[in-house]
Amino acid sequence: MNRPCTITFDDKKLTGNADEPLIDFLENHGISLPNVCYHPSLGAIETCDTCWVEVNGEMQRGCALRTEEGLNISSRSAQATAARHEGMDRLLAKHELYCTVCENNNGDCRVHNALVEMDIPIQRYEFQPKPHLKDTSSPFYTYDPDQCILCGQCVEACQNVEVNETLSIDYASENPRVLWDGGKEINDSSCVHCGHCVTVCPCNALQENTMYGQTGPLTALPWSLKRPMIEVVKEVENTTSAKPITGISELDATWRQPGIKRTKTVCTYCGVGCSFEMWTRDRKILKVQPTPDAPANGISTCIKGKFAWDFVNSEKRLTTPLIRENGQFREASWDEALDLVARRLLNVRDIHGPQSVGFIGSSKASNEEAYLTQKIARLIIGTNSVDNSSRYCQNPATKGLFRTVGYGGDAGTIKDIEQAEVVVLVGSNTAENHPVIASRIKSSQKLHGQKLVVFDPRKHEMAERANLFMRPNASTDLIWASALSRYMFDNDLADYEFLERWVNNVDEYRESLAPFTLDFAEQKTGIPKQQLIEAAELIGRAKSVCLLWAMGITQHSHGSDTSTALSNLLLVTGNYGKPGTGGYPMRGHNNVQGASDFGCLRNMYPGYEKVTDEDVRKRWAKGWGVKPEQLSLEEGWGNFLMVQAAADDKLKAMYIIGEETAFSDSNTHNVHSAFESLDFMVVQDMFLSRTAEFADVVLPACPSVEKEGTFVNTERRIQRFYQVLEPLGDSRPDWRILTDLAARMGHDWGYNHPSEIMAECASISPLFAGVSYERLEGWKSLLWPVAEDGTDTPLLYTDGFPTEDGKASLFVLEWQEPLEAADEEYDLMLDNGRLLEHFQGSNQTGRSQGIWDQVPRSFVEVSPELAAERNIQDGTWVRLTSRRDSREFPALVTDRVAGKTLYLPIHFGKPGVNALTGEHTDPIVHTPAYKETAVKLEVLDKRTEPPLPSTNYRFGKRTPNEGVAVEVKWANEDYTLPPAQQTNPRKM
Repeated sequence: MNRPCTITFDDKKLTGNADEPLIDFLENHGISLPNVCYHPSLGAIETCDTCWVEVNGEMQRGCALRTEEGLNISSRSAQATAARHEGMDRLLAKHELYCTVCENNNGDCRVHNALVEMDIPIQRYEFQPKPHLKDTSSPFYTYDPDQCILCGQCVEACQNVEVNETLSIDYASENPRVLWDGGKEINDSSCVHCGHCVTVCPCNALQENTMYGQTGPLTALPWSLKRPMIEVVKEVENTTSAKPITGISELDATWRQPGIKRTKTVCTYCGVGCSFEMWTRDRKILKVQPTPDAPANGISTCIKGKFAWDFVNSEKRLTTPLIRENGQFREASWDEALDLVARRLLNVRDIHGPQSVGFIGSSKASNEEAYLTQKIARLIIGTNSVDNSSRYCQNPATKGLFRTVGYGGDAGTIKDIEQAEVVVLVGSNTAENHPVIASRIKSSQKLHGQKLVVFDPRKHEMAERANLFMRPNASTDLIWASALSRYMFDNDLADYEFLERWVNNVDEYRESLAPFTLDFAEQKTGIPKQQLIEAAELIGRAKSVCLLWAMGITQHSHGSDTSTALSNLLLVTGNYGKPGTGGYPMRGHNNVQGASDFGCLRNMYPGYEKVTDEDVRKRWAKGWGVKPEQLSLEEGWGNFLMVQAAADDKLKAMYIIGEETAFSDSNTHNVHSAFESLDFMVVQDMFLSRTAEFADVVLPACPSVEKEGTFVNTERRIQRFYQVLEPLGDSRPDWRILTDLAARMGHDWGYNHPSEIMAECASISPLFAGVSYERLEGWKSLLWPVAEDGTDTPLLYTDGFPTEDGKASLFVLEWQEPLEAADEEYDLMLDNGRLLEHFQGSNQTGRSQGIWDQVPRSFVEVSPELAAERNIQDGTWVRLTSRRDSREFPALVTDRVAGKTLYLPIHFGKPGVNALTGEHTDPIVHTPAYKETAVKLEVLDKRTEPPLPSTNYRFGKRTPNEGVAVEVKWANEDYTLPPAQQTNPRKM
């Protein structure tokens, strides 16, 4: 709880919060203390010396001060003023000012702003170029040493926020600069191109390549003209005064503003839900700028969210409807296309019945668009056969949570994960799939001693960083999770008080654990017994544990049971309902949580209300203004079952929105033949995807930056995104397409804005009762459930569970063998998943050349021991054959995989993994068991270059440190405290 305090600043009494950074405190009172190196997300680095004040007569750096009762501060004293000016003079000795031709003079350059605020008449120290080349090796950003002021914010962000640990500054060097891996080029280092360093840079030393030549009237001039202009300006500064030049640069910054648009949006990639400002000029995306106000990510981004937006303006975008005639697509008007879709869907319904039509909603479209998709399916067609891509990944996790604790979403927030004493990652390559959440874990481990436990067959980055890393055999995670639960009971580590108060079925569950001894777990999982004990002790004795899991758990034939076992373990140890605890199934797509929340499920209305419940049906019928009998009580088909039904000639028509089903579903051959057997197929997408190639009608949709709406991230956090650009060509937002289609099908709902759709849903679904666009304005967000008065729920289960008696339940399980395993012929297991650089079928990331440069081709990871056994080297081609088909790939030998487990990235369509995967699924939720693919390997007489470029970040050597070593700078004999003048200002 905040404590009030009153301080005196320049003879003014100011009241606010105690223990708040002085700079933030003053800003809240409309007072600016000049500073350059301070950033609210980084804290006081104390490198720039531009914020000196006097405190009770003693000189101190203002950035390092925190407010307390009775503090008396003066910024106006002669000594403080002189010290600040000396600090700025030293920065200008390192930074070549040319603001009016600089791409960064857009009102947020902190060097420029501090210079103007101080009103410095002339630069005391002459700038001299540094003996370092500009680093342009990255396809995404540039480092210019001649602009670098050595503030170290980039280092602090890299080392302690992102915790990629690439950057450093060698203050002992005669000519210090920022270093990547101790002196490598950016693109030849461990840099993951997350953009943290560029985001926090207070000037133009680090800048997005998309900004160059784009932001101001003079920035597009060639350097052959800019250089002479700069020299003339320098002469004026050094003879007349800097003030006229500063005035011109201020005018320039003002002139630029009307042309540069800054719009808040939410990332369209993974489920972290990063929000940020997108800067544009006309249709040019200048940059993505995150802000401390962003609730999920703050200043953080990853390579995709920061830089992979070329797809928005891709020449491959669909901009007009297409209709197939005589086996070829032709362009059509919207009226013709929508009339055809409406007529054919209604015709199929009327002839073959409602169950003959299936809908797949998009996990990348908005909540409102998911809502309309299921509304058309249920209300107009009369079927509950509506689904989304969570069927391919997270439905087993949701089922496990429903069985045990009641809500199908994360138990808390990213802040809870940060503050947990122990974080357990299971089957989650968090650093590559959810990089911003990974950065929070890495930071908590590095700075606050958080313990990290990782269970995974693959040694990814988080496994390398783990305090305890275990490699279970494929499909055996339920065993070790249950064995750990038994250990808790057997060794008095179970939270009996919590179990007594909040949990049902304890005795029966405990009895069911009898088979799960540590010896049995060691035998089946391959994890040494002592490691299991160490993990159990670490988890059982911790005051708070968060457990995160992902597709490494869910994409198995018994993923629902394993997810249940993980939630059981959390209940046994009392890790629900208090800060820093809970289960967190990591959502893969930006709105896969929201697509399910808002009703794109075969058995649930929006807000997870069962379609088979007659009272629920009555409420939704009333809300939609129809008779209950118009809505079906029969569960529909999910994605996987729809494809099977199409193959069996039971499903006659499909409407697929923004999903690459032809690429993502298992056993590609069966999927494609099923699509070919449909009477009618509609695909609504931004590109002519592999799925769209099977369609009879293709409708051109818009990306999120060309419309408004809301998304739900993996935390259950609902956020607004705003329209950045106008729709390209004649493409349209999905909600507008669906609204127009419904009208043609006899249901003119009349929505003019997505806020009206959300208001309708909130008026019917109790889970979203208090959600409104007004409450989501700007950077505000809400975490469901949201009460009617707008009260949301960041942490679930604090006062019980959403069940009749308010209690959770331990769910009895038996371990079952996987439906597919290795044998004598198919002797290897093919693991598969995502890479940091790409996303799903690469329809979006694949439009960025810089992304392709990082990972230009598909490959299969082979363990060193298997490579030695079969004479495989980097670039050796191998043929993988499953029980269904064969595909060929170049090999990458790496200890990320071990023994007879291979790993194949999923992003490359033509040689895709789903030609090899089978149709065996989790029988409870029908999620394909992608991770249960047995293969045999044949070494081919073919050798090419290694599939990953040698410059890929995975080959870099990180240089971990504690952040900016400012004490080293202060201790250097060249450094003197301001206001004394510096002998070598360019160095310090």
